[in-house]
Amino acid sequence: MKSETYKITNAVVEDIITETSNIKTFVLKPDKGLEFKTGQFVELAVKGLGEAPFTPSSDPGISEKIDMTIMKVGLVTDAMHNMKKGEILGIRGPYGQGYPIDDFKGKRVCVIGGGVGLAPLRSLLYELMHDLSRFEKVSLYYGAKTPKDIVYKNYVKKLQQEKELDLFLTVDQADDSWTGNVGVVTTILEDLNPENSIACVCGPPIMMKFSTLKLLEIGFKEEDIYLSMEKNMSCGVGKCGHCRIGNYYACKDGPVFTYAQIKNFDEIWD
Repeated sequence: MKSETYKITNAVVEDIITETSNIKTFVLKPDKGLEFKTGQFVELAVKGLGEAPFTPSSDPGISEKIDMTIMKVGLVTDAMHNMKKGEILGIRGPYGQGYPIDDFKGKRVCVIGGGVGLAPLRSLLYELMHDLSRFEKVSLYYGAKTPKDIVYKNYVKKLQQEKELDLFLTVDQADDSWTGNVGVVTTILEDLNPENSIACVCGPPIMMKFSTLKLLEIGFKEEDIYLSMEKNMSCGVGKCGHCRIGNYYACKDGPVFTYAQIKNFDEIWD
């Protein structure tokens, strides 16, 4: 009998939103509702080509539909970017461990993202914003290469109107329309207060590395820095070994880890 762990459900592509030149958000409707915790991931399959892991970017409180924000980087994602509304993707999961939201209560939550790394963090933001009174403060620090590379532009505009949330944006290279900060993400982290604070970081490995170093420099504790380590995941259930981080498997024990858990393992940023 086939294990439920590997069972694939069909999901209809209900909408496709172009975020940037190489990033699209797919609004999927699974045959059966898919419940997940923020930070967990699923495997998406294109028939005849294969599958790849992605972290939902939608509200974990909604199971009828699920948003998947996907960068075009290879064979499977190329095929996804060529799909039309009404086509079918396979979906299995969710897998892994999500963010320990209960541990964040009463604290300042600093959400730090770079590029498409805002995708998993958007799900986290939805979860946090269900009841902001649980936390001392919630802040988003987000950077992109250029203004055109900012994902969820309309969502970011809505967040700018949220009085209960602090939002800090930066781009590596500005254009004539940009009036905000210019520089990498670490340039907007200088004034962070580490007291009673935790940080959730997701983005390209180089961005995560230097953001972590900056957080440590300004006084964050290693156990208060949460990293979304999604690299090299394949099977999703700890069998293939591709995503091993020291004694851990990113797909099974993560993908959310504290820096304290993985700091002593080699090549965590590669």
